[in-house]
Amino acid sequence: MAKPFIKPILSPEEAARKVKSEKSLMLGGFNYGGAPYTMIDAINEAGTKDIDMICVGTSYYNDKVTEPVGIAKLVLAGQLRSLIASHIGLNKRTQELYTNGELPIELIPMGTYVERIRAGGAGLGGFLSPIGIGTDYEKGKQIIEAGGKRYILEPPLRADVAIVSAYKADRFGNLIYRGTSRNFNPTIATAGDYVIAEVDEIVEIGELDPETIITPGIFIDALVVKGANPYASKA
Repeated sequence: MAKPFIKPILSPEEAARKVKSEKSLMLGGFNYGGAPYTMIDAINEAGTKDIDMICVGTSYYNDKVTEPVGIAKLVLAGQLRSLIASHIGLNKRTQELYTNGELPIELIPMGTYVERIRAGGAGLGGFLSPIGIGTDYEKGKQIIEAGGKRYILEPPLRADVAIVSAYKADRFGNLIYRGTSRNFNPTIATAGDYVIAEVDEIVEIGELDPETIITPGIFIDALVVKGANPYASKA
């Protein structure tokens, strides 16, 4: 019998089944850094359709690239129903789908993007931002005046499932990150109804220096080991 607070260690295929059609999915990473590639591949192979994707960008892909990487695989396979992102400039297919009206996209300034996720994770009703005031970005948005200035009311962002990438986890789900691959992952880990952490290594409780833990395990629901899963029989 599992000890209280010990997190299940799932295979990528098991974890991919947590992502349902017509539900929202939030992914960590920025282009190649800190993206949960093992889980993205598993979702791609599962063929799950009509995903409402929330991610900072859709990975590099154009006509000269023969093999798509990361989220670009989901785009090319037609698995997205909608997209909330900050940067699609390196993915030609995403641009084509948006221009042709085949994929609804909400583009958000990157700082606003991560702050909306932070608000969602903190249970806030949104925040006031001056970014985009006086531009096309403010059209259709709620404007609030405070202190003699106009602000856009930016709503929070949450997802049914959030998937992050980390360096190490312990069996409680406490996470540490390495270098710039940390990026948006700690914030995204707070903003999913069900949160999966894809990690390089899982260690026993007490092996992580508490001073290095960035994401407390209370936010994490399940763990996946990148690549093959030697822990499957112990989950």
